[in-house]
Amino acid sequence: MTTIEEANKLLQKECGVRDFFSCDSELLQIAEELNSTYAYVACESNAEYGDFQTNQKLANQVTEKLKNNGFSPQVVVEPTCGKGHFILSVLNTFAEVEKIFGIEIQKRHFWQAKFNVLDFYINNPDKKKPEIHIVNSNIFDYNYQTIKNSIGEKELLIIGNPPWVTNSELSAMDSKNLPQKSNFKQHKGLDAMTGKGNFDIAEYITIELLRNFGHNKGNMAFLVKNTVIKNIVYDIPRLKLPIANLKKQNIDAKKEFGVSVDAALFSCQLNQDTECYCQESNFYTSEIKCNFGWNNNKFMSVLSADNDIDGISPFVWRQGIKHDCSKVMELEYDGNSYCNKLGEHFSLEDKLVYPLLKSSDLKTTIANPTRKMTIVTQKFVGQDTSYIKQYPQTFEYLNNHIDLFQMRKSSIYKGKCNFSIFGIGDYSFKPYKIAISGLYKTFHFCLVKPQNNKPVMLDDTCYFIGFDTLEQAEYIWNLLNTDIVENLLKSISFSDAKRMITKDILMRIDLKKLAKIKGDKTCFWDNIEKCQKSQLSLFN
Repeated sequence: MTTIEEANKLLQKECGVRDFFSCDSELLQIAEELNSTYAYVACESNAEYGDFQTNQKLANQVTEKLKNNGFSPQVVVEPTCGKGHFILSVLNTFAEVEKIFGIEIQKRHFWQAKFNVLDFYINNPDKKKPEIHIVNSNIFDYNYQTIKNSIGEKELLIIGNPPWVTNSELSAMDSKNLPQKSNFKQHKGLDAMTGKGNFDIAEYITIELLRNFGHNKGNMAFLVKNTVIKNIVYDIPRLKLPIANLKKQNIDAKKEFGVSVDAALFSCQLNQDTECYCQESNFYTSEIKCNFGWNNNKFMSVLSADNDIDGISPFVWRQGIKHDCSKVMELEYDGNSYCNKLGEHFSLEDKLVYPLLKSSDLKTTIANPTRKMTIVTQKFVGQDTSYIKQYPQTFEYLNNHIDLFQMRKSSIYKGKCNFSIFGIGDYSFKPYKIAISGLYKTFHFCLVKPQNNKPVMLDDTCYFIGFDTLEQAEYIWNLLNTDIVENLLKSISFSDAKRMITKDILMRIDLKKLAKIKGDKTCFWDNIEKCQKSQLSLFN
């Protein structure tokens, strides 16, 4: 009877795969594993793994492009190898390869990769057979030391298509396919608990591999979302990654993967003097678009662009109100009663109800009368909300929906008062505001005036600065809606970002420099600074 050792020896001779079967029981289980295609889809969600398998044609195009660029690896690592399409492309493209390491968490893909390699050599018996290790493991638990011991001075290629999913998306699915809990982005305070604490799993994997293998001779080539590449380039100075010759080659993700996501092939050379910029081009035509990255300690989306007002804003740009309970908090008024998104009609005291603007309302030069209203439960973050009892109708309405408030998933609400909100402060109640949408790919600033003797609130998709007088607001508004500001924003924002406009970007508009360039009177500017003292003191 053939032993497991004999079977593995034969299979390694035929296809190069080491330890094809790890134990006798696998021989009995393999038929069930390979025939579980439809049951697998039902019981194990591909979304949990951010699983977008690279088609064989694209994998072949990637390896051919790498070969044409002079890549000649001896050791290849694919950290999330899926069904093995990149491994097959490597076998077909690089004759110098001596060892291949593939890691895959999903058992079915793990077996399919092995049998795909076996099938490759059945059809190509004369092809060179490197030593191939395909491991069923979670990449977050994998010990890279075995691979490190195999590399030495050999040319390394790290290649693949890591998961296209964020840690928050996986957490929402109660996924176990997550790295160990940590403040990976090293943000502080509220940033660590909200949007800035979120990150792509592919970004985590890429940086971990660069940390582990950055000082080895070789290259990396990953298919990832554009935001991942931007974030990695942004973090290079902080992480001191020893990489250079960074390239971002844009692909058509809709055609290749059937998803509407901006993605690209990211490649870089390892063990180099650090370069903090990246060349962007078209994957299919090789047409170069631009370089982006760091220049004179400033992060730019177009490195060739110069702008005299790229500095620090004298005013603090604020994000609008965050409540994560729009079904209850966002209202419409028909002249007789309020109505929420649940279709309920009710009466409220007017005291805590304010007009509300969302991103879609900021397309005009001057904001139109608002379509919606919102309940503002606090005047500053952390305020005790028990005072709302003095407004019986409002308190009863909110209390009737307390279950929806308690279902809010963000950690920022844990341990806070009932009906807590964020993005609220003295600045929220300034009568005049200049606002811009964070979601739309435009650089248009909208002037917002009070309505019915109340300041207008904005939701958390918007950014704004507030003023005490219309004269002050109009002065700054006219400065912001100039070509020089638009040119700056074009050179520091990324059109494929989920939010093209952010607070960090807006805080780089040095309006005082702009005022000097425009030749405006210093005394008028000084008067504005005096009136904005509360904002300036918070910033400084």
